[in-house]
Amino acid sequence: MSSQQIPEENLPVEQGTAHGAVEGAGDPFADPGLPAHKPRIQDIDERAANRSERAVALMFTLSMLATVGFIASYVIFPVDKIVYVWPFGHVSALNFSLGLTLGLALFLIGAGAVHWARTLMSDVEVADDRHAIEATPEVKAKVLADFADGARESALGRRKLIRNTMFGALALVPLSGVVLLRDLGPLPEKKLRKTLWAKGKQLVNMNTMEPLRPEDVVVGSLTFAMPEGLEEDAHDFQSQIAKAALMIIRIEPDNIKDKREREWAHEGIVAFSKICTHVGCPISLYEQQTHHVLCPCHQSTFDLSDGARVIFGPAGHALPQLRIGVNSEGNLEALGDFEEPVGPAFWERG
Repeated sequence: MSSQQIPEENLPVEQGTAHGAVEGAGDPFADPGLPAHKPRIQDIDERAANRSERAVALMFTLSMLATVGFIASYVIFPVDKIVYVWPFGHVSALNFSLGLTLGLALFLIGAGAVHWARTLMSDVEVADDRHAIEATPEVKAKVLADFADGARESALGRRKLIRNTMFGALALVPLSGVVLLRDLGPLPEKKLRKTLWAKGKQLVNMNTMEPLRPEDVVVGSLTFAMPEGLEEDAHDFQSQIAKAALMIIRIEPDNIKDKREREWAHEGIVAFSKICTHVGCPISLYEQQTHHVLCPCHQSTFDLSDGARVIFGPAGHALPQLRIGVNSEGNLEALGDFEEPVGPAFWERG
């Protein structure tokens, strides 16, 4: 439609200026202003405000109880316990309880904060003009004054019940994260310090699966042994053999330099852990003339004629020795467990 077809009363009134600006025309985006503030019932009725305070405090308190329930779930429910929960079906009791209690703890904190803001904090809308980015002394003073007003209007100082329960809920929730560290793995307890070796346990040849006799071990030979009673098809075979595997070497007694090694041997037959003390690799390279054994992973070298001390490489400790003897049947047997942890020096063997 051309301007000639528009009714004259609908045409804009133009009053030209030197720069083409429109003068006298109304602002097409007039500020509608803010609606009149309507007070809430909590603003005019202290009993209603107290009810809201108790409701918020109840939610914070329930959050604390849910956090305690989260921690208690670790103690109450075993990992493999399965329960039926409608409508989810069969689920892990531990996972379900952890998710439920942690979800409630976080939800109740959020719900309490929202209810607090909607019913007890000031809901007066404040409009402010835009200002330059840099903060002038007047702006800083205004910000501090606004912060003080907000702190006062939040009633945090006056509503002590809300404040105390909120602090309690916020203080307990992080404990859930601490408890989650328990899922990093089973507690080591004494498992890394003990093996299956004990007094009277016979040494079994890992190749023939027969008990070892002194005459089976000749000078210069290397034999691998494991404790009597350990079966290869056992569910914990790998974890047990990783600690209990032995190297059996026979050295002429006069060539053994270490006094304790000679005392713990039987007719020159010595038993040392097969597990390297660097990162736990199995040692299997033996040099007859020098009585040195070499770890194939990082070339740590141990002198089996001198207490299996480290003579080269990154290993930090000598190989533990197992004290052995002969039983009434003429078979080699252990006279106890290793006196120190085998394998890598965890926690510096503290």
